[in-house]
Amino acid sequence: MSLAEVTATMTERVAAKGAIRGKIVKFDFGSDGLVRIDGVATPPVVTTEDGPADCTVAVSLADFIAIAEGRLNSQMAFMTGKLSVSGDMGIALQLGPILG
Repeated sequence: MSLAEVTATMTERVAAKGAIRGKIVKFDFGSDGLVRIDGVATPPVVTTEDGPADCTVAVSLADFIAIAEGRLNSQMAFMTGKLSVSGDMGIALQLGPILG
């Protein structure tokens, strides 16, 4: 799955399930790019453009896809260092509905 496909899927999920209202979340895939969900905007905006975020989740694109597909547990990814969170950890704990 490419960054464009991940972005399209995230856009569909945010449209169907909503974003974290009033917050901005960024998924940083390193050299593979990023996806930023702006829950401050109405309607929420999903983009690959960088900008400030209340919470940044750093994870490889491959591990993100594995988490979204249910092949990798996000808590286990965090505990083993495959995923890191900076900013508001409370926001990261609310990402389940957006991920899958």
